[in-house]
Amino acid sequence: MRLAVALLDPAARLPLRAHDGDAGYDLYALHGATLAPGMRARLRTGIAIALPPGHAGLVLPRSGLAARHGIALVNAPGLIDAGYRGEIGVLLLNTDRDSAFEVAAGDRIAQLVVIAVCALEVIEVQQHAPTQRGSGGFGSSGTL
Repeated sequence: MRLAVALLDPAARLPLRAHDGDAGYDLYALHGATLAPGMRARLRTGIAIALPPGHAGLVLPRSGLAARHGIALVNAPGLIDAGYRGEIGVLLLNTDRDSAFEVAAGDRIAQLVVIAVCALEVIEVQQHAPTQRGSGGFGSSGTL
């Protein structure tokens, strides 16, 4: 299977995996930016993708940026539907309270994971069959 990528700008870079077997393809900033403490910004990647039918793209944060600089994605994960053909943008958020974060053109700013998607028939039911977990949610499996 292939991922078709259009470079929309001469400075854009193809998404790449850092290591064989990695799930994520690195996404690169097209331009530099400065994110002040608490600031968010939409960074361009300069690429558009054509996902295969039955697939979706998830734009995920980079753990190193989060750990070292407090950089998160505002809408993590960002969802790319198979029919979308526009430029991929990355919504970065600087969660650091004191330090600005500098992004240079060509920096790795996020990662793209492509997943298979099931198209399910949605049906209404009166109630669900019981399970051991039931409706237990936040904190229902014990303490940290």
